[in-house]
Amino acid sequence: MTQRLVIPSREEVDAELGVARPWWKFSVRFNVAISQSIPVARMHQRESEGVMMRWGLAPQSAGGGVRFTTCGVVRSDALQCAPDLRLPWLHGQRGIVPLAGFYLWHRIPGGHHQPYYVRLVNRPTFGVAALWEHAESSEGDIIESCALIAVEANPLLAEIENAGAQMPAILERKDYERWLSSGVARARELLQPYPRTLMVCHPVGPHVNHLEFDEPRLIRPAGL
Repeated sequence: MTQRLVIPSREEVDAELGVARPWWKFSVRFNVAISQSIPVARMHQRESEGVMMRWGLAPQSAGGGVRFTTCGVVRSDALQCAPDLRLPWLHGQRGIVPLAGFYLWHRIPGGHHQPYYVRLVNRPTFGVAALWEHAESSEGDIIESCALIAVEANPLLAEIENAGAQMPAILERKDYERWLSSGVARARELLQPYPRTLMVCHPVGPHVNHLEFDEPRLIRPAGL
């Protein structure tokens, strides 16, 4: 599954999601990794709001602190059974992470992993289903974190990844409010593979493998 994201501009995200209370502050990013901060839309007191969260779940630990993890993506079939996921899922702690695209790696002969950039057709900004968590450190700091929700990969992305591949649960624009505010049963119905005919991908250069690079050239086709 994806370990790197591309985040659109604040203006594009505000236009796409239209949250009532946009508290978030961010700019365009081309190489976002787990443990970094990303924008998330969620419901709070029956109103939508946009906040910044740590990418990678950080639940409350048994000792009362925060347990930081590298869990940036969770499988949809684990939401009701995995110990760290079940309560946030049942409590409706659902969010939407706005993306311009994301990266996947394809293993080719010789053991080399070729990065690919994946985006949608005619949707420069799109929302991905997420689960969020709230925890408090022993020093009293509030840590809010999130993970993308993954579903079975469509045929296009299954060709890039190995058997059993997963893809982010991309939401239709008309389903944003339903995902954030409906009950568990109705929300689960939205966790479906996105049609392959509405997605495109291309190989990109190796610079995306290094976090010191965060610039537009990362998403250009390899060789250009």
